[in-house]
Amino acid sequence: MGFKLGMEAVLNYKVDGQGAGGAWTELTNVRDVTLNLEAAEADLTTRGNQGWRANVATLKAATVEFEMVWDTADAGFTAIRNAYLNNAILGFQILDDTGGEGLQADFMISSFSRSEPLEEGITVSVTAKVAYSATPPSWIGGA
Repeated sequence: MGFKLGMEAVLNYKVDGQGAGGAWTELTNVRDVTLNLEAAEADLTTRGNQGWRANVATLKAATVEFEMVWDTADAGFTAIRNAYLNNAILGFQILDDTGGEGLQADFMISSFSRSEPLEEGITVSVTAKVAYSATPPSWIGGA
């Protein structure tokens, strides 16, 4: 089968970024992970395009968004919260399966928003963006 289910996907993290020692740890206290990949554009339209605008991709950007249950006893939650509070980087692997393919990069936590619905558990919505790092982002796995 060529398709994957979201529940098979894996979000791994590493405190202090990709280059830090130790193994990657799966972040299991997450749901509804979204990896946004975009490229900026440069307009290279010329008269020779006969009325058509011509663009080329320039710099790429990546954002990962997810929701977590507010669980202060969870090591992954604590790592995300501490990275936000201390402006520290975290390495993330956003993969389609254990050992699968996806983006690996160092991220900064740019949003850590708590939601307290009356009849639900407390959750936090997290947004992470690629951070300044000595190790550039890379696509791992796949062809």
